[in-house]
Amino acid sequence: MVSTKFIKMLDEKYGVKFHDARLLEEAFTHSSYVNENPKKTLGDYEKLEFLGDAVLEFTVSDYLYRHYRHLNEGELTRLRSNIVRTEGFSKMALDCGFKPEINLGVGEEKAGGRERKALLEDVFEAFNGALFLDQGIEAVESFLKQTVYPVIDSGFFTPSRDFKTDLQEYLQQNGSVDIEYKVINESQSPSSFRVEVSVNGQVLASGEGHNKKKAEQQAAQHALERLTEGGK
Repeated sequence: MVSTKFIKMLDEKYGVKFHDARLLEEAFTHSSYVNENPKKTLGDYEKLEFLGDAVLEFTVSDYLYRHYRHLNEGELTRLRSNIVRTEGFSKMALDCGFKPEINLGVGEEKAGGRERKALLEDVFEAFNGALFLDQGIEAVESFLKQTVYPVIDSGFFTPSRDFKTDLQEYLQQNGSVDIEYKVINESQSPSSFRVEVSVNGQVLASGEGHNKKKAEQQAAQHALERLTEGGK
């Protein structure tokens, strides 16, 4: 269960104090914990993550539109994609001290679930989904002004890091190639996709994420890293 110390930190550092404590608990509860503790009648974070994903995409889009007017539509899209991908939100979860508060089942804990960036990203999205339900969009905006927006303004994210576009440009320097993204594994609970990227029929790399788009981005990133490190 989330600790009293963490609840106090949310209030003192971010001004976040949940009216419905159960929403906060669910935002930090993985399905493996629910499955192993059925008597606790807790829900897991999957539906909150679904909502939080949409809330964050809207709030980040609104912030970029209002504060980065010098960027064109394509640049704004690439910048937003870089922010809302796994690397971005997993970093936010770590920065906000979310990692030790996650309720995991014993098996998931032993498998290293707490270290998985995709899981940390899910919890960050679920937390914002829970905050939206508890207090509305203004509370989410207030939290993001203290956490996500300063990181955006620091230049940590750049509008160029759309890995699929970068991979395509890298591979097509000497002419056209056939790039294909293929889902090789999909699970529903929790939602997870694994995607392979191949070029002219040769598999380059794979990636995973809680939706197909994010899995494709990670696969493209891994392919770029392999190619630019001389792995091919």
